[in-house]
Amino acid sequence: MINDNTFVMLLVESYFRTFINKPVADVASAAGGIIALSADSREHVDELADKALSAGGKQSKDPADHGFMYVRSFEDLDGHLWEIAYMDMSAMPQT
Repeated sequence: MINDNTFVMLLVESYFRTFINKPVADVASAAGGIIALSADSREHVDELADKALSAGGKQSKDPADHGFMYVRSFEDLDGHLWEIAYMDMSAMPQT
């Protein structure tokens, strides 16, 4: 559970196969997509990313601080790419 409205279900490959009708992608050698989650604060971004890294994930990119947006990126144990971001809309540049 990420928060009261967001849940992530991580499955072993044999069980995951019961949900799909095509081959499982080899995300260790090719990116198939990025799972992106929004956090409530910069501290929440760090909390979630640090939990993933301490559970065996690995950092995929350096943290990015764009002033109005803060992002941490990692790969899970299977190689799926994740990003957790906090966006401060009040600090977003006006165009």
